[in-house]
Amino acid sequence: MEKVRCRIKKDDKVKVVAGKDRGKIRKVLSVDRKHNRVMVENVNIVKRHQKPGQQSRQGGIIEGEAPIHASNVMLMCSKCAQPARIRAKRLEDGKKVRICGKCRELLDT
Repeated sequence: MEKVRCRIKKDDKVKVVAGKDRGKIRKVLSVDRKHNRVMVENVNIVKRHQKPGQQSRQGGIIEGEAPIHASNVMLMCSKCAQPARIRAKRLEDGKKVRICGKCRELLDT
């Protein structure tokens, strides 16, 4: 499986646009570029049955986040406060930055 381009980075504010948590605006915890998935805080909470072991003496049902596909989230623009598509732009010094598709504001500081 090849590496897929994902324009969402860790600590970005995103809005979930599909799935059972649609409409939530949260922070990205991690990005898995190989599988094109993102881990968003308090989104896609799943329950796992865990046996007692060396690390956790007590077993039981553990709740935690599971990754969701990157196409199910949109980056929030800080200026226009709306979810927007991301465009790429190369600056004069050769640095590549992300810009908002609606208001053309720089997203990378």
